[in-house]
Amino acid sequence: MTHTLTRPIPNVLTIAGTDPTGGAGIQADLKSFAAHRSYGMSVVTALVAQNTQGVREIHLPPMSFLSSQLRAVSDDVAIDAVKIGMLGTAEVVETVATWWDGLDDHPPLVLDPVMVATSGDRLLVAEAEEALIGFVHRADLITPNVPELALLAGADQACTAQELVAQAEAVADAHSVQVLAKGGHLDTGEEVTDLLISPAAAGSRAQTLSFSSPRVHTRNTHGTGCSVSAALAALRARGFSWEAAVTTVKEWMTQALQGSEDLDVGAGHGPIQHFAQLWV
Repeated sequence: MTHTLTRPIPNVLTIAGTDPTGGAGIQADLKSFAAHRSYGMSVVTALVAQNTQGVREIHLPPMSFLSSQLRAVSDDVAIDAVKIGMLGTAEVVETVATWWDGLDDHPPLVLDPVMVATSGDRLLVAEAEEALIGFVHRADLITPNVPELALLAGADQACTAQELVAQAEAVADAHSVQVLAKGGHLDTGEEVTDLLISPAAAGSRAQTLSFSSPRVHTRNTHGTGCSVSAALAALRARGFSWEAAVTTVKEWMTQALQGSEDLDVGAGHGPIQHFAQLWV
């Protein structure tokens, strides 16, 4: 069923893990929703003991409780968009998929395929990777970074924009999903370029859309992937096209990274300033 927005302030749900220091996970998602004038809701997939220096421990709630959280929201609240982040295990993926498939109304879904850490370390075991790849076709938009896109495409990590496009096209076609291929890991000098690619239809493909922004030199990059995908979901819920949403989010993220220098959170990779545009 096609979802129709009827609320001036949309209700947006994040399904992801936690970050007690507030920079990533559902805490970052809720800030992103608020920064883009949406009402935020959250379902916890994992309780993560982490800070700006790394992850210490992960606790998974029982799958029956995860299912109860999901149903508690959808039984009561009309959901205008969903962002999915850390799922973590095949069981979590399957639980979320069962809930999603049972909905009568499917709002726009943005999937941040959390599979590879910034360090390059794989975050999922093979079974969980396979389950997540099997989930991708349910999304309207996915937001992989360079190593995650390579994993989804079954290829070596892209080193050029041309390789990034080829992998994004392959994933878009295989799963009938739009792909925002984030180019931050590529060595492209003082600009970061992201590419929005649609699946081919009737033997042709819509033009690849390119979005560039200045590279902000800061160590405060904790939670950027979470925040981007959440912001895109919020703007889509407000009726933005994907192109307009990506343009807006790129501008917002640049300011959020620049504004992060005003924060003093932790000794590692600090968070972005989600409200840089508002706290002036």
